[in-house]
Amino acid sequence: MTAQLTLDELAALMKSAAGLTVDPEEMANRPEVTFAEYGLDSLGLLGIVGELENRYERSLPPDAERAKTPHDFLDLVNTDTVTTTGA
Repeated sequence: MTAQLTLDELAALMKSAAGLTVDPEEMANRPEVTFAEYGLDSLGLLGIVGELENRYERSLPPDAERAKTPHDFLDLVNTDTVTTTGA
């Protein structure tokens, strides 16, 4: 990945991977809400991880598929992006 994943992009991935419509602004305002509370299960999150790995042609951190909240997921993915791209 060359750019940081945003809540808008994550919301779009949640829609495409699991059919869930989630407001990115709600995710920003309520960082403690879990994926499960949005209706996204572990298979849906795995689908998002797979989509990102295919899109950017590299593996995401192993803990990404176990993230509990969107903010945890973004922290893991975006921190890994910085360390692997040298940005």
